[in-house]
Amino acid sequence: MDDGRRRFLIQLSLGLSALSAAVAGIPVLSALFAPLLEKTPVQWRQVANLAGFDVGMVRLVSFENADPKAWAGETAKTAAWLRRDTAEKFTAFSANCTHLGCPVRWEKDAQLFMCPCHGGVYYKDGTVAAGPPPKPLTEYPVRINKGQIEIRTSPLPITTLGS
Repeated sequence: MDDGRRRFLIQLSLGLSALSAAVAGIPVLSALFAPLLEKTPVQWRQVANLAGFDVGMVRLVSFENADPKAWAGETAKTAAWLRRDTAEKFTAFSANCTHLGCPVRWEKDAQLFMCPCHGGVYYKDGTVAAGPPPKPLTEYPVRINKGQIEIRTSPLPITTLGS
């Protein structure tokens, strides 16, 4: 085989290899950079009526997630624990444990949020009391608008083990 043909075949092989690597890398790069380019949808959702929500009351409220997909159906809904602290102040926490996302429940007598999956326990202010949760419960901003209690939603927080 002559030298020119060998050089051409080597360059062709290298070119096709580079093209294959570029095509294979497109999904990886799009997965890495897509979250940086997307706008995070934020919406205020009505979750309860101000009347009948006594000071000190804690209630599980349901609302549609900020980024529902058309095909999501019931899975587009999420929940939060809503507490009335004073006549004008409310606190809302995600209903999901920050350890692995299991649903937490409110224990009124103990004044604690409890996760049944791995024994996670949170104080009523959302901070970790015991167990494996790596951080406090996610808190939602709350406002009162025309007699309605609203929670500012955003896409569900992603919880990761150990972070």
